[in-house]
Amino acid sequence: MKRVALAGLALTVAATGCGSSPTASTSAGGASGPTAAEKLYAEIGPLSGQARRDKLVELAEKEGTLDLYTSMTSDVATVVTDAFADTYDVEINLYRAGSETVLQRILQERGAGYQGNDMVETNANELFALNKEGLLGTYAGERRDLVPEAGRFDGWTATRFNLFAPSWNTTLVPAGQQPKTWEELADPKWDGKLSMELADYDWYLTLYTYWQQQGKSAADIDKIFADMANGAKIVKGHTVQGELLSAGQFSVVASNYSYIVQRAKTKGAPVDYLPFVEPIVARPNGFGLMKSARHPAAALLFADWMLQEGQKLLVDEGLTPAIVEGDDPLKQLKIIPIDVKTLVEKGPEWSQRYEKVVAGGEVLSE
Repeated sequence: MKRVALAGLALTVAATGCGSSPTASTSAGGASGPTAAEKLYAEIGPLSGQARRDKLVELAEKEGTLDLYTSMTSDVATVVTDAFADTYDVEINLYRAGSETVLQRILQERGAGYQGNDMVETNANELFALNKEGLLGTYAGERRDLVPEAGRFDGWTATRFNLFAPSWNTTLVPAGQQPKTWEELADPKWDGKLSMELADYDWYLTLYTYWQQQGKSAADIDKIFADMANGAKIVKGHTVQGELLSAGQFSVVASNYSYIVQRAKTKGAPVDYLPFVEPIVARPNGFGLMKSARHPAAALLFADWMLQEGQKLLVDEGLTPAIVEGDDPLKQLKIIPIDVKTLVEKGPEWSQRYEKVVAGGEVLSE
């Protein structure tokens, strides 16, 4: 859980079995000046419309390959990469793992002087850490300008938002009896029936800060979370948590991702998360372009495509896109984005506090 704080140390670790790439830069844009990839990003940045797309397609198909690291779930990653590869003559070499593992791999490869990926698509925490280490290039373009401010950061851009929401098993929780506020999760009636995720300290930080801004005292907030955790079933991993909820292992989940629940619901599982409990906590997930990418045009093309054609695919897969075309189904709801900067800078402090909170529950899986 302290992975971000350790990011700097990880740079000194050599990747086991990684050879040196003959095209890998020895600089991330430091004293030796911008890399070849950075020069291409700067050249393409001012272009727009079909002229930009045509230029990128020409260059990307000459490169012929895109090395992509991602923490998307495997089914979503397959849909997205297959659609891109079917459209352009670019082969995608995909490495998919959990966000922590993706971060560790990039840092280890960097420490070994090896450039394994052209771009990374993962969680906000890991992207912020990679940019802080000076590994991500600048992405500019008209599609980025359409992303809300909460999804535009130095070095990376959101493609989607994960929405934290309470969810419930509709067989075990009759209609009308589901929690309608976050505070209701602390009700003793949920003792032994509520599940909390082992590492959701980003959700914890955001909701804690929001309640403070609304006038709740620290003591009151601490009691709410302690009462939630009292008797709660603590599970590692949102996907596993969703599966156990569908199976009736508990009645309510405090903070699963809405898209996981929606996809299970679509497949016929007795689960729901609607109507949303407000405020909805939103965490941006997105991409970063590597400064020393070996296939920078392919990376740029994929970035543009993800913010255009890829947005509809994300919607079709039940995710919340960064760019909403037409009517926004969430526009009437209160959404609070995670403060990524605070999360990274003070992550160890908040993760330790959350560890103490969930220590009041029963761990079901490690």
